Amino acid sequence: MSTFIYMVRHGESPKEGNERTRGLTKKGTLDAGRVADILKDEKIDVVVSSPYIRSILTVEKITQQIGQEVLVYEDLKERKFSSENKRLDDQILEQILEKSFFEFNFSIDDGESNAECQTRAIKILKELLDTFKNKKVVIGTHGAVMTLMMGYFDSSYDLNFLYSTSKPDIYRMEFNEHELLNIQRLWDVSISVKQ
Repeated sequence: MSTFIYMVRHGESPKEGNERTRGLTKKGTLDAGRVADILKDEKIDVVVSSPYIRSILTVEKITQQIGQEVLVYEDLKERKFSSENKRLDDQILEQILEKSFFEFNFSIDDGESNAECQTRAIKILKELLDTFKNKKVVIGTHGAVMTLMMGYFDSSYDLNFLYSTSKPDIYRMEFNEHELLNIQRLWDVSISVKQ
């Protein structure tokens, strides 16, 4: 038997606002419905998420299908890029990401490094693999922390991979205990709702 982890990167979110409380755009909300449609035949057992609203909103329709609530884990939140609690400008964020993937311990302004983010998130992921062994678990997540979790098991999931992902996105990871067996992308960008 295998344990399946479904990494669900959140849908499109407004570019302004608080990191923790930003929701989804109209397109993001419509795409969240598509995420639920894609996963409805996967026989999901449990849905967990980052505490950030955009992640919870992206996976909550799945919980409605299986009659459960989203289990929120604080340490699944996105990497903290700076001391600010608002979204960074794209250009600044890109510069931080570029440096972070070359210097794994790099961080700015009381932010986290990739190493710190990966350590806290992997601790939760391993707990989930143990707690829900041989089950199917959806994780509502974010681009950087998702890439760092996947990259922990396979180094080909790196900055180039992060740049290739979409909002939303879905990756099914198959595990035997804590050993990654394979990863399959389930989201097809051509089915993303056009605005």
